[in-house]
Amino acid sequence: MKKIFVFLFLLSLSTNAQNVAILKYNGGGDWYANPTAIPNLIDFANTNIGTNISKDPQAVNIDSEDVFNFPIIFMTGHGNVLFSDDDANNLRNYLISGGFLHISDNYGLDKFIRRELKKVFPSLELKEIPSNHPIYHQTFKFPNGIPKIHEHNKKPAQGFGLFYEGRLVVFYDYETDLSDGWEDEIIHNNPKSVRETALKMGANIIEFAFKN
Repeated sequence: MKKIFVFLFLLSLSTNAQNVAILKYNGGGDWYANPTAIPNLIDFANTNIGTNISKDPQAVNIDSEDVFNFPIIFMTGHGNVLFSDDDANNLRNYLISGGFLHISDNYGLDKFIRRELKKVFPSLELKEIPSNHPIYHQTFKFPNGIPKIHEHNKKPAQGFGLFYEGRLVVFYDYETDLSDGWEDEIIHNNPKSVRETALKMGANIIEFAFKN
């Protein structure tokens, strides 16, 4: 069964290898938060790391086969997240077939996403990703690990991951909210240097996902 999913995933990527998507989920949380974030990140990646990503990211339902069309999907929001059994199974199949999920912790997401990820991989635990991991050392170098972009609870920024058979399949930025840093400057009034740092880390995530 796993080989079938891998084949379908690779087949779907033959024409969509450099597209990205935003994950639509249930539970009432605002999956559509930070609407300028992904378009800005795409523009930055296309300009600075040589990608050729469509400038209009699609939104895909978590239970849809459409997720298999994308090497990376992005997820954020402030409120509740609820995965049905079908949602969890589809997301698991996507990830074990070669897909990659980036979750950006908007304030209020943490307790819900940790709960729901256990439905996707009951036996896996989120692990803090060490600063020497390749995701921090793509085109842009982050020798100290994930940068701090946005303040939530006066806690240090952390990057967590789920590893399936040794491969990083989920990257979760916690207490930093990278996607806030990707938004238009007027929205959060972040200094240019902060936005640039966030975009560089985002570009690394895309680059890592495309390579792995």
